[in-house]
Amino acid sequence: MTAAPPGTGPPPAEPPPLAEALARGPVLLDGGLSNQLEAQGCDLADELWSARLLAEAPEEIEAAHAAYVRAGARVLITASYQASFEGFARRGMTEAQAGALFARGVELARAAAREAAAGPVWVAASVGPYGAVLADGSEYRGRYGLGVAELAAFHRPRIEAVARARPDVLALETVPDADEAEALLRAAAGAGVPVWLSYTVADGRTRAGQPLADAFAVAAGNDQVLAVGVNCCAADEVDAALEAAARACPGLPLVAYPNSGEGWDAARSVWTGASSFAAARAAGWVARGARLVGGCCRVGPADIAAVRDVLDAAG
Repeated sequence: MTAAPPGTGPPPAEPPPLAEALARGPVLLDGGLSNQLEAQGCDLADELWSARLLAEAPEEIEAAHAAYVRAGARVLITASYQASFEGFARRGMTEAQAGALFARGVELARAAAREAAAGPVWVAASVGPYGAVLADGSEYRGRYGLGVAELAAFHRPRIEAVARARPDVLALETVPDADEAEALLRAAAGAGVPVWLSYTVADGRTRAGQPLADAFAVAAGNDQVLAVGVNCCAADEVDAALEAAARACPGLPLVAYPNSGEGWDAARSVWTGASSFAAARAAGWVARGARLVGGCCRVGPADIAAVRDVLDAAG
């Protein structure tokens, strides 16, 4: 498949700010970008993961985004989750080239929306945790031995790079640790783009073991925060996490996009266990205040289409 170069063709109608859409009701997120890329035959066995394709096969990323738009997604999350200036430098890229790749992620999502959408589509620029860039599974543990100031210094150039491409929102996602959440919010301050903050959780706590009430309180009162919630966790963790988020950040829209429920074995780079994702759970998430709803790793376009049907039926 050969995609049209990003930015060509007639300009799409400008969607309203995402915050306005959330005030009217739930908005459907996409699912896991990596699993759709693998379904398209892409090899993601690389420390950059899907971000490698920003340089080597951008048309595959655009096609994956388009598959989710056709399934009903109205927010597309970019391929920058595991991207970093350091990782691109190890591939021989200059800082300018790396910065252009961060921007390309936003452009590809915009292009997919223009080609496949039947309505407004928003672009969320993914900013993954420090552990994701390490590519060793430590985003599911947190506690890297770095302080808030050090983590903020690491994240700031990444955030500035994607913010220059003017996404609709920054997805500060799969955050395992309240300290890193504080660092990400500090790094995003002044970027001029709203953010959502979503933790990855287990057993009713952050992956670093902190109470969710304390973790979500990090975002309370921050006007830049559009929504808070969870992603890349088992679906049965979502209800309690949303309730904790609603108590800590009253009145703020919530976000929920769990993974399939399978476990990631970083040593062997394989998923283990069975899927527990069920689209029917989305109705309960919405009842608890979720306004951004979708899926994460191993949740594909068919699952997102099923969530769309649930949201449509709920009115």
